Amino acid sequence: MWAAEALRIAAWRPRWGAETDDKTIPHELDLLRTAVHLNKGCYKGQETVARVHNLGHPPRRLVFLQLDGSQHTMPAVGSEVRAGDRKVGTVTSVAQHYEMGPVALAVVKRSVAPEDVLTVLDGEEPYAAAQEVIVAPDAGQVVGRQTGFLRGPDDGRQPRCAGRGNPGSGPCPL
Repeated sequence: MWAAEALRIAAWRPRWGAETDDKTIPHELDLLRTAVHLNKGCYKGQETVARVHNLGHPPRRLVFLQLDGSQHTMPAVGSEVRAGDRKVGTVTSVAQHYEMGPVALAVVKRSVAPEDVLTVLDGEEPYAAAQEVIVAPDAGQVVGRQTGFLRGPDDGRQPRCAGRGNPGSGPCPL
């Protein structure tokens, strides 16, 4: 069972009840790629999923942690993930992988940069951790914000048509 758990973690596969809680949305766990179809049927939470997909970002994200293997122990599930002095997440699964050594999955705040140096703190025992991005910090917001649709009168663009608030600018090309 431990080997299967290590392989699941290395494959970045979230487990129901470990990486999930009552606030989890599919965007946080990279489930849009494999488990959620945005164009099919109705389901509970569909509006939230569509809103985050089109307009926003998920508040948290799943990361893979490569833990320092110099200790003879591993952090417990539920240990804090820290960036400097602030808590940024929680370890949700941890195992000893046959090639990679100690590995973990953690759910962290979206604001944690991929290049941040993380530490897992289990009680008083710190474990250095290198993160691999599973869900990008800028995930979601596929629509993006439009630009250029509000123009000032002196922006060097084509003049407005006569009769549309700029008399004397010539006939309207439309």
